[in-house]
Amino acid sequence: MKLNIVLVEPEIPQNTGNIARTCAATGAKLHLVYPLGFSISENSVKRAGLDYWDKLVIEEHLSFNKFLEKYKPEENNMFFVTTKGKQVYSNVEYTNMDEVFLVFGKETKGLPEDILKKYITKTIRIPMRETLRSLNLSNSVAICAYEVLRQSRFDGLEEVSKYFDK
Repeated sequence: MKLNIVLVEPEIPQNTGNIARTCAATGAKLHLVYPLGFSISENSVKRAGLDYWDKLVIEEHLSFNKFLEKYKPEENNMFFVTTKGKQVYSNVEYTNMDEVFLVFGKETKGLPEDILKKYITKTIRIPMRETLRSLNLSNSVAICAYEVLRQSRFDGLEEVSKYFDK
């Protein structure tokens, strides 16, 4: 299965760096949708991603509309991750999908309301206490990405450590 992590207008470089590291470790493709709240050449992004930056595939998009034109939600297994989601992320069956797109909005505002309404059946959420606003973006990406990978039996990923075999 091909996993795509889509960050729409991310604002915090450390979050994007952490997410880049998760993408590198899992083989997921990272989509960055402009405008970004920082330059991807900033040291804080690279420091968070450490030496993983050159080990991931990044596709940049000039706008969210351009991304949606290229990867049409109606034609792709695309899920919009939001606190307003209609279904829990772990209740979706990803196992029969060749490719999955997990779309995350910017840290301060999330995804555009009109997109959420238009694709309400493709919205997913992470359960949490209702008195809190949201989880950290990089944590949310990791939670959802690893559920998709778990359902695909971590295909292509090392499940058993070779550490003690040395």
